[in-house]
Amino acid sequence: MPADLAVIGLGPYGLPLAQAAVAVGVRTAGYSTGPEAGPLSAAELRRMHSGGFRLATDPAQLGRVRTAVICAPTPRGADGGLDLGQVEAAARTLAAHLRPHTTVILESPVLPGTTEEFLRPLLEDGSGLRAGRDFHLAYSPSRVDPGSRAHTPAGTPKVIGGLTPACTESAAAFYGRLTDKVVRARGLREAETVQLLETNYRHVNIALVNEMAVLCHELGVDLWDVIRCAETKPFGFQAFRPGPGVGGHGAAQDLTGHATRTLRMVELAQQVNSRMPRYVVQRAATLLNEHGKSARGARVLLLGVTYKPDLADLQGTPAREIAVRLMEFGASVSYHDPYVPAWNVLDRPVPRADSLYEAAADADLTILLQHHRTYDLQGLSVKAQLLLDTRGATPTGAAHRL
Repeated sequence: MPADLAVIGLGPYGLPLAQAAVAVGVRTAGYSTGPEAGPLSAAELRRMHSGGFRLATDPAQLGRVRTAVICAPTPRGADGGLDLGQVEAAARTLAAHLRPHTTVILESPVLPGTTEEFLRPLLEDGSGLRAGRDFHLAYSPSRVDPGSRAHTPAGTPKVIGGLTPACTESAAAFYGRLTDKVVRARGLREAETVQLLETNYRHVNIALVNEMAVLCHELGVDLWDVIRCAETKPFGFQAFRPGPGVGGHGAAQDLTGHATRTLRMVELAQQVNSRMPRYVVQRAATLLNEHGKSARGARVLLLGVTYKPDLADLQGTPAREIAVRLMEFGASVSYHDPYVPAWNVLDRPVPRADSLYEAAADADLTILLQHHRTYDLQGLSVKAQLLLDTRGATPTGAAHRL
């Protein structure tokens, strides 16, 4: 066999899986399902190649592996539900070459029931094989923390749910090579619902603290100090922090277009979080007015336009909407981000500042949207004419905080 594992989809879910597999000596073939996020650097690709990684250009190679993991993205569709188009394409491609005894695992974010009701028929009809009898079928929620040095694949427990107990054990045997702990769910739907709960937990808690940020500003309360004190409680509390919006690849899922009811709390959380870019712009306009300047014609510098610190990923970044709204106010917008050499908004390039301090000194307002490690916030707070910190990262009293 040329490879033990085929990773189908080399975006934010598949690429980390392929890297983790290669790191422990699993010969891996990567098959692309479309434009991928977060391309490998030349150095990373060389390291993976030396560990046994190969890009599969011939779909027939997918039929020569013991394990195939579908990691295709599932973006939001026009109806607000998850678009399974790339999962379907991956399944049809795999099914045409699927061989008996292969273990097929889905890691893409999906709603409960998708693996059995959507993926299984595609695989069975396309291959002539039967899941649970001729090949194993399982679901495992992707648990990737992009850019994190603390949460590695080896140290992150992996949840697995199979169509049958034998399917679960086959998937567990594979993931047992990558992680220190495997957690067996009762079945496919339970494993899929783990992903639903984990994703929505993040969004709901961010929404709560975002609402607290708006309330505390109105009350004149320092929310960041409130959080600092609250997180000393050793039980019943986990600290989340507000921000200019929620980005990333794990979109909140309120079961839109899937079930007879929605998750009302998740739906509300989406509304709260989606309002944050607008709130940041309102705060920016108010600050400018308080200092005798109008948003129209103001020079506004955005610092850090990625969705996560120290990561070159613009997926769902709130910086885009903030820039658009500032432009609609008539502001002149520029940006600085060490991870983003060029950035387009409304199909036109946004001017990039070469010198951070010079740009901050020249701007009427500087807005910190993402706290990259390379930013010297103490020095920045001295240089900037007016600084709005949406991350609570600057020293107390050095800037206006969200």
